[in-house]
Amino acid sequence: MSYLTDRKRAVGNGAGSEGTHHHWKMMVSSICLVVLVPFFVFTFGAGLGGTYEDVQAYFSSPFVALVMALGLIVGLRHFKMEIDEAVEDYVHGLAQKLTLIAVNAATYVLMAVGLFALLKLAL
Repeated sequence: MSYLTDRKRAVGNGAGSEGTHHHWKMMVSSICLVVLVPFFVFTFGAGLGGTYEDVQAYFSSPFVALVMALGLIVGLRHFKMEIDEAVEDYVHGLAQKLTLIAVNAATYVLMAVGLFALLKLAL
C-alpha cells in the first residue's frame, strides 16, 4: 500500500518524467542563442563581399571561427530538440522512430558538413 499521493508522485517529473529536463535544456540553448545569433550574424556579415583570399583570411581568425562553430553547433542542436519535440507530439509508432532517426542523422550530418567547410575555409 502506497502512502504517496498522486501529487507527490508527480512533482518535478512531468508526464513522461523528462519534461522538466527537456524544458531546461531548451531554456539554456535559447539563452545561448540570444547571445550567439547577433555575434553570428554580424561576424558572418562582415566577412561577405570580398575576394576568396579576403574571406579566407577573415575566417582564419580564431574568434570568427569560434563564433561560427558555436553558432552552428548550438543552433542545430536547438533545432534538433525542437523537431524531436514536434515529432514526439504528432507522429506515433514506427513512423515516429524512423523520423527521429532521420532528424538526428540529418542534424549531425549538417553539423559535420558545416564544421568541415569552416575548417577548410579557416585553414
